[in-house]
Amino acid sequence: MELARFENRAHAGAVLAAALERFAGQPDVIVLGLPRGGVPVAFQVAQALGAPLDVFLVRKLGVPGREELAMGAVASGGVRVLNTEVIDTLHIPPTVIEQVAAREERELARREALYRAGRTPLDLRGKTVILVDDGLATGSTMRAAVTAARLLEPAAVIVAVPVGSPDVCDELRTIADAVVCLETPPYLYAVGLWYRDFSQTTDSEVCNLLARATTGPAGGEGP
Repeated sequence: MELARFENRAHAGAVLAAALERFAGQPDVIVLGLPRGGVPVAFQVAQALGAPLDVFLVRKLGVPGREELAMGAVASGGVRVLNTEVIDTLHIPPTVIEQVAAREERELARREALYRAGRTPLDLRGKTVILVDDGLATGSTMRAAVTAARLLEPAAVIVAVPVGSPDVCDELRTIADAVVCLETPPYLYAVGLWYRDFSQTTDSEVCNLLARATTGPAGGEGP
């Protein structure tokens, strides 16, 4: 049977929201989109569930000279997560960690200020948090997001995506309270292949969707 493909991120979000219907109308639910591509998906989910929407930014701390290798991550809420196995194996000194973390925290703060436009982050303590992205390939960003969100003391962390690698989704189930993934093709290849329109989400689109979510339901499909 041919797997479904999504028209765009807004369509994927609407379909994903139907799979999250059990969370509709619950006052303790918060939807967090991972910028940038996860925000249009999360917007539709939040609107359908009647839940508040916020962004949850994660910045990888790359090993100097081997930036693709993560020695940790920083995230919304002043959270820092370190991969002690990588740090110990490569004998990375604390001064290097601090230098990289400071740089990424500055970029995170810049994006937080841009996206929120003065709005304070939502308090996750005791809430059911639904982390949304447009897909999971390696899952590294979502793993960091789940780990970071846990440190902010939510009651539960739910991962929700339209499409993802089955191995990655299974791995995330070991650290999240639940994982909702609509499509888990055995050969994912690339997340963008599962969308007819996978054009890049811009900062202005993220800001617009967050502003619309704050002012109330907008209805219909996203941009």
